[in-house]
Amino acid sequence: MSNDNETALEAFTEFLAAVDAGITQARQTIKRAKGLTPIAQEGTWNPDTIKWETREGAKGPFERSEDINNLQFKAMLADLAAHNGKLNHNSYFYWTFQNGSTVGRKRK
Repeated sequence: MSNDNETALEAFTEFLAAVDAGITQARQTIKRAKGLTPIAQEGTWNPDTIKWETREGAKGPFERSEDINNLQFKAMLADLAAHNGKLNHNSYFYWTFQNGSTVGRKRK
């Protein structure tokens, strides 16, 4: 497969992951609005159960995750969405990347 095709496939896969995260969040919001599920307390997700990869950025090392099939990751995404994509949790700063399905974290 050519590099252009690989790049397009990777971009499309990221897009689908972001759409999946959005759909999951919308379903949870609708269920809460209908009273079908209780609203979880913010910050009840466990980052230790999420797969993280170490990366190097312009401001130094950080970790990122795209563990979209992990329920804890989805709960973290929902918590981040409730905080405009940025929050502090257990001595880490978390943020959502522009694609909406990738999360970064850095120790405070």
